[in-house]
Amino acid sequence: MNDQFHINLSVNGTLHECSVEARMTLADCLREKLNLTGTHLGCEHGVCGACTLIIDGTAVRSCLMFAVQATNKKITTVEGFSENGVLSPLQKAFKNNHALQCGFCTPGMLATAAEFLSNNPSPNRTQVENAISGNICRCTGYVSIIDAILEAGVKLQSSGSK
Repeated sequence: MNDQFHINLSVNGTLHECSVEARMTLADCLREKLNLTGTHLGCEHGVCGACTLIIDGTAVRSCLMFAVQATNKKITTVEGFSENGVLSPLQKAFKNNHALQCGFCTPGMLATAAEFLSNNPSPNRTQVENAISGNICRCTGYVSIIDAILEAGVKLQSSGSK
């Protein structure tokens, strides 16, 4: 049985229509149907955090969610973090602090950090460490990532933006 479901997805402020099988994950739909390849797939079990994106303001593992479940939700992928080619304060902080090496974990780290900072704009180091503890990075040793998130928090506070 190969039943297709017609769904509407609001991704990065744009409405997309596509047909998917009931069991297609949101991560696979974004990558295969919408060609939004910034969402990375690592473990495909929700453990590594590489596929994390923002759905209705909450960081979600897109490998654990079916695409049909995302209908009528507001989805933000890493492609939606910058605006007109201008990096967000969080992306700038990652760049300034060299908070990536291979870049595989970066989209998920950015999504996790964005949600965290929206709820806790003035975190301390331990809070940031706890917030990203569900995201695996095999390259950086996390220090530069933590520094970047702390810097972004300060910049977001001073600018009054998110």
